[in-house]
Amino acid sequence: MKRLNWLDWTAFTLLIIGGLNWGLVGLFGFNLVTVIFGATLFGRTIFTLVGLSALYSIYSLTKIQSTPAMEVTVEEERIRRAA
Repeated sequence: MKRLNWLDWTAFTLLIIGGLNWGLVGLFGFNLVTVIFGATLFGRTIFTLVGLSALYSIYSLTKIQSTPAMEVTVEEERIRRAA
C-alpha cells in the first residue's frame, strides 16, 4: 500500500477543516473560518485551498482505484500458508 506524502496529508487536513466548518455552518449558522480570518483575502484563500484539496483528493482516489491489485500466485500462497 502506498504511503501518504505531505501533499496528501495537507489535503486531508484541509478537508477536515472544511468539513468541520460546513458542519458548524449547517448546524449553528456559525462560520469559524470567517470569524478567525474575516472576509478578507486570506479567508477566501482558505476556502480556495479547501476546494483545491477536495479536487486533489478526488484525483488521488481515482489514482488508487486504477492501481492494479497485487496478484498472488498459487505457489506464493502455498509458501505463505506453510510458514
